[in-house]
Amino acid sequence: MEEMAQKRVKLDLETFSCSICLDLLKHPVTIPCGHSYCMNCIKGYWNGKNKKGIHRCPHCRKTFTPRPVLEKSTMLADLVEQLKKTGLQAAPADLCHAGPEDVACDFCSGRKLKAIKSCLFCLASYCEKHLQPHYDVTPFKKHKLVEPSKSLQENICCRHDEVMKMFCRTDQKSICYLCPVDDHKGHDTVSAAAERTERQRELEGSRQQIQQRIQDREKDVKLLQQEVEAINQSADKTVEDSENIFTELIRLIHKRSSDVKQQLRSQQQTEVSRVKELQEKLEPEITELKRKDAELKQLSHTDDHNQFLHNYPSVSALSDSTHSSSINTRPLRYFEDVTAAASELREKLQDILREKWTNSSLTVTEVDVLLPEPEPEPKSRAAFLKYSSHWIQTQQTHIC
Repeated sequence: MEEMAQKRVKLDLETFSCSICLDLLKHPVTIPCGHSYCMNCIKGYWNGKNKKGIHRCPHCRKTFTPRPVLEKSTMLADLVEQLKKTGLQAAPADLCHAGPEDVACDFCSGRKLKAIKSCLFCLASYCEKHLQPHYDVTPFKKHKLVEPSKSLQENICCRHDEVMKMFCRTDQKSICYLCPVDDHKGHDTVSAAAERTERQRELEGSRQQIQQRIQDREKDVKLLQQEVEAINQSADKTVEDSENIFTELIRLIHKRSSDVKQQLRSQQQTEVSRVKELQEKLEPEITELKRKDAELKQLSHTDDHNQFLHNYPSVSALSDSTHSSSINTRPLRYFEDVTAAASELREKLQDILREKWTNSSLTVTEVDVLLPEPEPEPKSRAAFLKYSSHWIQTQQTHIC
């Protein structure tokens, strides 16, 4: 009785299902040839396939001109509603028909069901029903089942019409067990499984190298970020110290204080730009390494040995790193030297002022303190120290 009920359910599903969407009919319509479809499905089909005003039935291929007027089939709609009330909402798993993008079962007759596994030994794909012997029959249990594949025929040797279970290391290609007798005679041949195992080990090694390089580059980026922060902190502190020093002598060196501040900011920007440029050069390499790692990971999960071996050479190649393995940071002595030079200048000026005006009247406003015209901005630490030394000597000359 149960078996008869299942057959009746299957018949009902096939009778009241739309052959376009493979689901129960929704707003069913019957076209002149007698076949029924969901109204939206047949409209969409005709809108996409309309050529020169000819409209064709997707099932029997009969053509209609002009386009038939679609009217809802009340009787079919009532039958579908009654079928839904029985608790049958959709086709069970064993009635999942294969679509254009699916792998079809090779053993289904008539309308084929969707395959759930492919067998690398049988070189065939099976739906759930036809796959069952691979689980129940002892000889079939040794077969290699993989996810449904449309490329099973690529595993057949075009010369000997045999399954390619060997690999020729000499020619780097998959072969069958007969190939070593003629075309590959004397070549270094192994089983595809053995070659896959060897290449899998290499793949894992490549992934480890990539992951290590990713870690190294991320550490470098972090180190560079720390250097940016240190540069900014040092520059900010130097600017603050310089402003405090020059404030004490604001009448004397106000303009020079502004120049020094500008030079510090310029050098700060130069140093930060240098570090950020290194960061920007490292980021694409990290991205490329992660992409390469993802490709290798995907390849490592491939069940088909031949597909793996075919794709491995192009995927496994690693480009050399365009940057050194470590980042050398520069000591931030430049900014410290600026502070030291400013302090020395202040002390010398204070000594000069103290010695010059200890017994003098308050007529300092009459002292003509001349500042030289700004010289070209120094571009290096050595140039800046030379610049500062020359300026101190000039001030001493003018003050004296």
